[in-house]
Amino acid sequence: MRPLPSPPLLLALALLAACSPARQSATPANRSDETAPVTLPLVIRSASGAHRFDVEVARTPDQQAQGLMFRKSLPDDGGMLFPMDPPRTASFWMKDTLIPLDMLFIHTDGSIAFLKAQAQPYDRTPVSAGVPVAAVLELRGGRAADLGIAQGDRVSWGGCAVPNAKRATDLNFCPAASR
Repeated sequence: MRPLPSPPLLLALALLAACSPARQSATPANRSDETAPVTLPLVIRSASGAHRFDVEVARTPDQQAQGLMFRKSLPDDGGMLFPMDPPRTASFWMKDTLIPLDMLFIHTDGSIAFLKAQAQPYDRTPVSAGVPVAAVLELRGGRAADLGIAQGDRVSWGGCAVPNAKRATDLNFCPAASR
């Protein structure tokens, strides 16, 4: 049997634990805790084919303010989606973002309205499509060019991106097919 630590040591340990940064954990898409990041499938259909990503969703104002700041890497098939409900003109910058990003501004019809390729770390210059958008998608810098993704390509996510998979989410984005 081990002895219990002394009260001053317990207090010091409690204070240390309270000041330590919280660890992030992977969160399933059907978790009801809206403060935890949700991950959804997302598909971009371009001239070069369909490209599948599994993206985190920055759903709350706090998650949107944090975005991908301080991240040191992003997987090739990863990214972050910023839904705009209701659609609005969105403006993003790279303050405190350590890695280059591609920013895709998505119209309400699912088409890419504007693509800012290779947004540079720490840049405080606002980036915007200048029109109301349904969402903004951030990918690893250069990924759009690697895959041939361009302005006008079409985006869907959630159950609409992978209709044969079982998805329980209110974040489905199913734009009408282009005419």
